[in-house]
Amino acid sequence: MRRLTRSVVLFAAALAVALLAAGCGAASSIGGAIKSAAPSITLPTLPTQASDDASPTTEAPTTEAPTTVAPTTPAPTTPAATTPAATTPAPTISPSPAASTASSLLWLWILIAVVVIIGIIILVMVARSGRRKRSAAAGDWRQQTIDAYAQGSALYDAMNVAERPGALAADDSGARWADIQRRADDLAQRLYAMRESAPDEDERARVADTLGALQAVRSAMDAERAPGGADPRQAEVVRGRLYNFDAALRALRPPDPTTRY
Repeated sequence: MRRLTRSVVLFAAALAVALLAAGCGAASSIGGAIKSAAPSITLPTLPTQASDDASPTTEAPTTEAPTTVAPTTPAPTTPAATTPAATTPAPTISPSPAASTASSLLWLWILIAVVVIIGIIILVMVARSGRRKRSAAAGDWRQQTIDAYAQGSALYDAMNVAERPGALAADDSGARWADIQRRADDLAQRLYAMRESAPDEDERARVADTLGALQAVRSAMDAERAPGGADPRQAEVVRGRLYNFDAALRALRPPDPTTRY
């Protein structure tokens, strides 16, 4: 699982780098296209201000006196009025729509990369959590089957001892049978609970087989202890059902993980 997690994280990082590279490449290509497609803007030249301070002079007419000649005086010169030249406002350059589109695409690629990485991390965490839960459930079931097998094996040994020759006529046969009945009740309760909580149908079937074998051998031994029930044929029935009970317990026992096949 650690190798899988490491592989997924590396894949996410590589995917993010690839998406970022693709976004940067797209942005640079669009920017180049904008530069090549944008027309060159030349500012208009302002006309030079013409100032002509010189204006034509006006001479006053001379009048002749009968006796003297009046001197001629030049009239004062008046500078011509200058009109300010009209100024043309400089054109304003608005941002190109293509440049804003390139910036939007770059951020879109970055957002997609972040979303992909977050999604992969969430999936990895969910998968690890599910695996831990399944592992914990499997370990709990394994422990239950081990405990049931140990309890059933102890009961089987007690039953086997109670079926030895002369055991029915012994003084402690009644107390021994009462102890077997108590142990059988405890094991039956455990098997009932395990049948309801089995993780799959195979495990449920094995528990049901063990429970049925327990009930069968218990019924045969009870019939053997009834008045007139102690005969060789009933003893043979009890031995056969004891064998089936032992086989069901062995099938219920989980395999040893250290065993090599």
